[in-house]
Amino acid sequence: MWSRSVSFDTGGTGMEPRVPCIAADRAIHTSEILLGSSIQCRATPVNLHRRCDRGIGAWPGTGAMRWCLNGTVTSFGDLLGPQPVLLTGDDEAESDLLNGADAAATAAAHPTASIAWAYLAEAALEASDAGSSTAKVIEAYAYARTGYHRGLDQLRRHGWKGFGPVPWSHEPNQGFLRCVGALARAAQAIGEEEEHLRCLDLLNDSDPTAAQHLGLA
Repeated sequence: MWSRSVSFDTGGTGMEPRVPCIAADRAIHTSEILLGSSIQCRATPVNLHRRCDRGIGAWPGTGAMRWCLNGTVTSFGDLLGPQPVLLTGDDEAESDLLNGADAAATAAAHPTASIAWAYLAEAALEASDAGSSTAKVIEAYAYARTGYHRGLDQLRRHGWKGFGPVPWSHEPNQGFLRCVGALARAAQAIGEEEEHLRCLDLLNDSDPTAAQHLGLA
């Protein structure tokens, strides 16, 4: 059940403004959430400190609207927001990879297929973990960013406006999401913390379960 109101803790000022939630046909935009505030869904508080240092009064990420669902703040279930994006994917590339085709050859034959770049990025990251190779991390970073941008092109062609659900459960979306996850890992490995956090935010905005599927939760 959707809760009907949220309560913002204003830090002991005595002010506790109440803002209607979905049941009152009113969205809660991230700009209404103050740094260090808490949100109350029924009797369950949700801490909003998560990386809010990037902007006073704004939740980090794309700025998608959030709703209250049994104590959880999520972009999913936003009835007034954008519909989930379901990419068509590249059946031939996906089939080749599942049948053991070389990922580099697949990427060369299907350069717009994010899934091929995800395979390459993840393999490079595994090699870097095994041998502590900075060169392999940079290789993974490049592969992942290429697949990420190819995925953005596809998302925009499917009506994505820079925010909104990209469900992990829809398999053709996984190439893009895997590239974002690989880019997060590569960025963290070279100390690019801002990019690492940005990628984690994008994953969370796309699907709150994606990071867990990718071992990043």
